[in-house]
Amino acid sequence: MVSQARKSDLLFSGADWDFKKLSRVYDEIERIGVEELRLDIYPVQMEVISSEQMLDAYSSVGMPLMYRHWSFGKRFLYDELLYRKGARGLAYELVINSNPCIVYLMEENTMALQALVTAHAALGHNHFFKNNHLFRQWTDAGGILSYLDFAKSYISKCEERHGLAAVEAVIDSAHALMEQGVFRYHRPPKLSSEQQREGLRERLEYEERSFNDLWRTLPPSQGKSKPEAGDESLAERKKSLKLPEENLLYFLEKNSLVLQPWQREIVRIVRVIAQYFYPQRQTQVMNEAAPPSCTIRS
Repeated sequence: MVSQARKSDLLFSGADWDFKKLSRVYDEIERIGVEELRLDIYPVQMEVISSEQMLDAYSSVGMPLMYRHWSFGKRFLYDELLYRKGARGLAYELVINSNPCIVYLMEENTMALQALVTAHAALGHNHFFKNNHLFRQWTDAGGILSYLDFAKSYISKCEERHGLAAVEAVIDSAHALMEQGVFRYHRPPKLSSEQQREGLRERLEYEERSFNDLWRTLPPSQGKSKPEAGDESLAERKKSLKLPEENLLYFLEKNSLVLQPWQREIVRIVRVIAQYFYPQRQTQVMNEAAPPSCTIRS
């Protein structure tokens, strides 16, 4: 009787899983995480995928919606070759930083492994995504999926209108600059015209208070020369372009003289996606509790 009672208290037994077991395990893990550990999470959407679907997710940098590009197919074939040869395993799960948080589980996992990665991804990663400072600063979890849907359809329309080769050339160039196409620091907000006038008034008042006519009687320093016209024009040019600028994709998007409107929008799409992945690269060790070279990825 005691052994039967203990067995009935188990969430599951055996290695095989089914959706009823997954649901029961998730409910208990969520209860412990939210009620006992006080985790603050997005709603969770869980999906079970095959190894081929996981390889496909690898090729499109883990996103469920992505525009077409030859590099994704190249990545798929490379990862598939290593996987089929046994030279590389696949992740047990994949999690998307979105609202709702999407968690993909491998169908080859045992039930114990499904429970482990559910706690790891659906609760651990989810809480980290929602509460980490970098993610809150740079990632729009509620809008990323709809934006990717827009990007995919927009680039498809560009391919129909302007040709595959023309679109591919723009994406190739933008992808080459993705690592230098992110903002790393928030800029201070722009001052309103009233605030600018107030600052100018304060500077003029300070100059009046600190003015001393004796400085006029001093001879000019010999090493100091008047700024040349070329230096002044260069300074004005830098000011108009808001240089220096760390985000090269943003600079090209806003200031390029040769980009057509549809090309400019594609550059912006690549820039937004690069910015989405910036917090993930910066926090990988903290988020995964594993070195960046770890083969088990989320």
